[in-house]
Amino acid sequence: MTPDSNSMKAVATVDAPTLRAWLSDGEELALVDVRDGGPFSRSHLLVACNIPLAQLELKAPELLPRRDARIVLIDDAPAEGQNAAQRAAALLSQHGYRRLAILEGGTSGWGACGFELFSGTNVPSKAFGEHVEHTCETPRIDPEVLHQWQQEGQDIVLVDSRPAEEFRTVSLPGASNCPGAELVLRVPGLVRSEKTIVVVNCAGRTRSIIGTQSLRNAGLPNPVYALKNGTMGWELAGFKADHGREDLVPVPHGAALAQARRMADDVAERFGVSFIDRNTLRSMQAESHRTTHVFDVRQPAEFAGGHLPGSLNAPGGQLVQATDTFVVTRGARIVLVDRLQVQSVMTAHWLIQMGWHDVHVLTDGLSADGQPGLLETGPVRITGLGEAALPDQTLSPQTLHAQLKEDAVTVIDVGDSFRWRRGHVPGSCYAMRSYLPQVLERFSLQRPLVFVCADGRLSRFAAQDARALGYAAVSTLAGGRSAWLAAGLPTETCTTDDDPKLLTPTDDMWYPPYARTSAVQEAMQQYLTWEVNLLEQLAREPYLTFSAP
Repeated sequence: MTPDSNSMKAVATVDAPTLRAWLSDGEELALVDVRDGGPFSRSHLLVACNIPLAQLELKAPELLPRRDARIVLIDDAPAEGQNAAQRAAALLSQHGYRRLAILEGGTSGWGACGFELFSGTNVPSKAFGEHVEHTCETPRIDPEVLHQWQQEGQDIVLVDSRPAEEFRTVSLPGASNCPGAELVLRVPGLVRSEKTIVVVNCAGRTRSIIGTQSLRNAGLPNPVYALKNGTMGWELAGFKADHGREDLVPVPHGAALAQARRMADDVAERFGVSFIDRNTLRSMQAESHRTTHVFDVRQPAEFAGGHLPGSLNAPGGQLVQATDTFVVTRGARIVLVDRLQVQSVMTAHWLIQMGWHDVHVLTDGLSADGQPGLLETGPVRITGLGEAALPDQTLSPQTLHAQLKEDAVTVIDVGDSFRWRRGHVPGSCYAMRSYLPQVLERFSLQRPLVFVCADGRLSRFAAQDARALGYAAVSTLAGGRSAWLAAGLPTETCTTDDDPKLLTPTDDMWYPPYARTSAVQEAMQQYLTWEVNLLEQLAREPYLTFSAP
């Protein structure tokens, strides 16, 4: 986060009217808001993507793979001092990014020109969900109706279209987990007859709308409904939710699997989904003037079991729900991979309607052609900017545990604050990396410091920041919180905002309503109202348009 002085050279600026024109000129363009997640969620440009400066070294290689793409950096443009966009430009320039510009006046300058600023996260995707419901008249039911049907013992299949982690956090009684792009593949194996009622829910609105409409677009003959306002609506109606469940709908076999594949084939034909093979993909990837993303849209465990080299895991439902967290460059090419061409087709047909015009499904992406070595296993790790040169001064969980018993170190967690609250190394403090210079002033230069994050990667950059400030006895927890948990070591939780171990605000992210420490139901209602109102605001930004069946 602190580039060397030689890279601190002037970077071009672009004013708001010119940037607005760029948004419609057909050339690839990445709008990168480099503020922390909290400020970003309160006010940002519609199609800006959030890559905080504090995470830029790790996220840039994955989200901005083409280093000569046009990139505009955005922040709040403070009146005094060096702003985050300038620091981000210096860091990216140091690592070979060549077409950088900074938005003059930042978000304030954009708003001063009369252009729209949006609150929230994943706004284009969530606005698209509202567009789909409005255009397709997607059927929905109130929580009270679902509850009554359940009490009456009606023939209902209730599926939750969120990722497993969210389903585990909170779910509805009787629901099974079936993440968005899996619905057309897996639901045919659940229904007992064409009269079985299918209800799709999520946390709020978008994924239940898209999931319901996916089944309708695919021609599932059953009555299908979205649960109005999802788990939030259920709890606001006074009904109890479940927690800690793991019920994933299995992939069907036989006739149900054949039905799913027929439905996907029909969707591909009606929506003009493009299919390519590996040879075509290689030709596309050889085009230096284009950004090409290859996403495996299956579930994480399937991806880890064997995937195409160079592909990244982006489960299809989340790729539609949170497109801006996977694809930052507008106009980029997207290639989707799965084994059966069901999840990929359903994801592709939605991305096309969202305005991503260069979308393709890879037909032979998981075929090893008798050569198992063509597929890779395990998680994918893309080396961060400058990561390879960082000192590897780490402590094992067991060593850190012993040192904490002796009060021999200060542990500072710089990972995401929500997961720190839910379970962290006992005695560890929390600090946003962007506040680190101010935080470290309270500690002696001789005090041993140990930095922690989710997986041990971001903490290595924070440790380097501390060394640059003169701290000598600095190390990190190898493997981060994940390794600590895997070792079976104890954790602490934080349920208040006045915990003395909070050394900075927890403004690194947008906190969803269920993650709040107070006024949860009020936050739920505000969120649902915000989501419904997105379409009206979207109409004032004509450079982003959707289509629908």
